[in-house]
Formats: sequence, structure tokens, C-alpha cells
Amino acid sequence: MRLHQIWTSALIALTVQSGAAFAEVTVSQSNEPQVVLGQQFRSLLGAEHKTIEALPEAERTALATGILGTKKARKAAAAAQVTDLSYSHDFLASLPAPTGDAQWQCLTKALYFESRGESLKGQFAVAEVILNRVDSAHYPNTVCSVVEQGGRGGCQFSYHCDGARDVMRDGEAVNTAGRIARLMLDGAPRDLTFGATHFHTRAVNPRWSHIYERTAAIGAHVFYKP
Repeated sequence: MRLHQIWTSALIALTVQSGAAFAEVTVSQSNEPQVVLGQQFRSLLGAEHKTIEALPEAERTALATGILGTKKARKAAAAAQVTDLSYSHDFLASLPAPTGDAQWQCLTKALYFESRGESLKGQFAVAEVILNRVDSAHYPNTVCSVVEQGGRGGCQFSYHCDGARDVMRDGEAVNTAGRIARLMLDGAPRDLTFGATHFHTRAVNPRWSHIYERTAAIGAHVFYKP
């Protein structure tokens, strides 16, 4: 009966996660314990099947890979909702007003100061670079740590140590950057820069640009990966 209790607890937890309701479980009135237990398992497995079928596809995938409830699973589920990503102002305006934690705020600020004069694709591309660094073992593992990282007497992102006050005065640009940041943190595709972790403006020619692989050129920025 211990196994039966484990199954019951697991299935109840799954129901809470998915919002699906279990079908009514019925058992035989037989006095044979093995018969009763077998019928209970069949009923429970049937309920489990119906519950799993009710889950969104992204969550069923997460269950199959054993990552349901993890940060990776939640990001995968969120990314599944970004099915009609469009690099247009109309698309961004159709989204809910963005909110978020410190990581969202850091990405919003970085996009504002590093790329607000660029096209939407250019701003999305800069977001890709930042998040590609977060995912890389060679850089810090949070957005804030990446954009605030120093090195060789300067900063990885120039706005952070250019001596100017980082005050975002352009409300429209802040709104755009915040919406892009929210989409990218929620798992929107990174299809513009092909894994880039570096970029520079066309006005400069850093030494590393002759060593790294050039992956894209969008607006005033050129993108690279080691």
C-alpha cells in the first residue's frame, strides 16, 4: 500500500500543477487484495493519462525530460508562448506592460544605453549577446553581473563606466527596451546573431575583431563569437 500512497501523492501534485481534474477513481468491492490493488492502479494510471493529456505541450515535454518545475522548464514553457515573434513596434505594443526583477531591470538599462538608437532588430541583437554571455561558462551567470563586468581597465559594456549618469530619460525608448528585455528573458528565440558574445560599432576596430568569427552586421553594430 505504500506504493499506492506514493502514486496517489504524485498524481495529486501533478493535478495541482496542471489545473486538470482527476477522473473519479472507482475500485472493486472484491475481497482479494491483489485484485483491489490492481484496479486501483488502473484507475490511477487512467487519471494520470488524462491529466498529462491536459497539460500544454511544453509542460508535457518538460515532464518527459524530468525538468518540470525547474527554471529551465519554466523558460521552455514561456518560450513556447512566443510563437509569433515579430520585430515590429506593433507587435511589442500588443504585449502586456512589462515588469520584472533586478535582472529585467539590468537588461532594460543595458538595451537603453547600448542600443536605443538602433532598429528593433538591432536592440534584440544586443539582448542576444548579453544573454549568450549569461549562458556561457566564460562569463558571469546573471544579466546584472554580465553588464556590470569590468576587464582590462574598462567595462565590457561602455555605458557602465563612461562617467555619465545612467538616467533613462526617454520614456518611449525605456518602454521599448523593457518589452524587448521581457521577451528575451522569457525565452524568445535568439536567431539574429548566431551565438554572438561580442559586438562593436562600425566606428571602431578592436583587436579581437580580427580573431573572432563575425556572425552578423545589424545597423551600426557588428557581432562576433570566439
